[in-house]
Amino acid sequence: MRRRVRAPGPVRSLVPVVVAAAGLGLVAPWPVPGDAAPSVVEAGPLTCFDAAVTAYGDSGRGWTGGDSTWSAALPGGREVFAFSDTFLPPVDPPGRPPDAGFVHNSFVVRAADGRLTTLVGGTAERPAAVVEPADPEHWFWFGAATYLGGALQVPLTEWRSSGPGPLDLEFVGSSVARFDEHDLRRPVAVTPLPRDRGIQWGQWIQPAGDRTYVYGVETAAGDKHLHVARVEGADLRNPMSFWTGRGWSDSEAESARVADGINAEFSVHPLRPDRYLLVTMAGGDGFSDRLIGRYGPTPRGPFGPATTLYTTPETGAPGSYHDPDVYTYNAHAHPEFSTPTRLVVTYNVNSIDTAPGGDVYRRTSIYRPRTVLVTLKDELGVRAREGAAREICPRGRSGTR
Repeated sequence: MRRRVRAPGPVRSLVPVVVAAAGLGLVAPWPVPGDAAPSVVEAGPLTCFDAAVTAYGDSGRGWTGGDSTWSAALPGGREVFAFSDTFLPPVDPPGRPPDAGFVHNSFVVRAADGRLTTLVGGTAERPAAVVEPADPEHWFWFGAATYLGGALQVPLTEWRSSGPGPLDLEFVGSSVARFDEHDLRRPVAVTPLPRDRGIQWGQWIQPAGDRTYVYGVETAAGDKHLHVARVEGADLRNPMSFWTGRGWSDSEAESARVADGINAEFSVHPLRPDRYLLVTMAGGDGFSDRLIGRYGPTPRGPFGPATTLYTTPETGAPGSYHDPDVYTYNAHAHPEFSTPTRLVVTYNVNSIDTAPGGDVYRRTSIYRPRTVLVTLKDELGVRAREGAAREICPRGRSGTR
């Protein structure tokens, strides 16, 4: 991520998040499931969507690069893609000038006919993020955007600078923004979420019957730990209860770590009623070129052994950019575009060289998402029950690699 004026750019996976209550972390014991890890039949780039992203980013009509890449299906055949740190025009492919526009969050909406539109705040002359904190020295990054209860609900993580260096960042707390589907340029409400434990709530949202699961990330001692909460109904502003490892509690202080070694972004979604798939990057806070998957029997786990779903070709000096500064991060699935055996997964590409004139300016493609289609072996007996998924590729194009 690029930080306001003094921060040089988009660095997320190595950012040392300050967790005020790290010492309160609870670790709940659990049995390791005996099931085998997911078995991959094949995996590769979903080039039809990546080409559309490149064409739109190079057009200079709005978004020219960003990370996070959350998505949500909207009524009327629309989709919204929610990005955190975002570059805007001008753009001069294959690079961008030092005065390229920049905001900390944005939406790209795809209409039913495939047309893409970028939504930001501010004015055409002075664009701003869609959602900004009251303190002008803070900024919001987006969590897992989801359409629930007749509204687009977007979790937010609030950050501030904690020192002079580009990696001197401090997590402030989580909130949730609620949008009218007909006006995504400004939220109708921004509501704080629990924040006593320093957990980034809303890094994944999963509806399940009459409840909605809310996943969080705790960063401590160089690792990231998964937490699980839930609310009654579909409104993320409702009171949260927290999984303790043995039951549910109204106290965030009792929230237990249910998995370690996850990345800042991930997904947990059902393949069938008794099988959930956790998708993330390997290695927690460290750099990694591996997208991994883990099975769990419930939305709260426990999650079993990991298998590599895909190895990113861009990472490091041996990668496609031949650049040791380039890294990949923030992998998660997009269930609305997936079936139980064919998963659409995105991840982000970045560089630690983000100063004006650096990598993300010389090569626009570095700071853009990549899309992967992962085919799993039908070891769960779900293929016959696969339903139709929304098509992620542009209208009129093949969905194959």
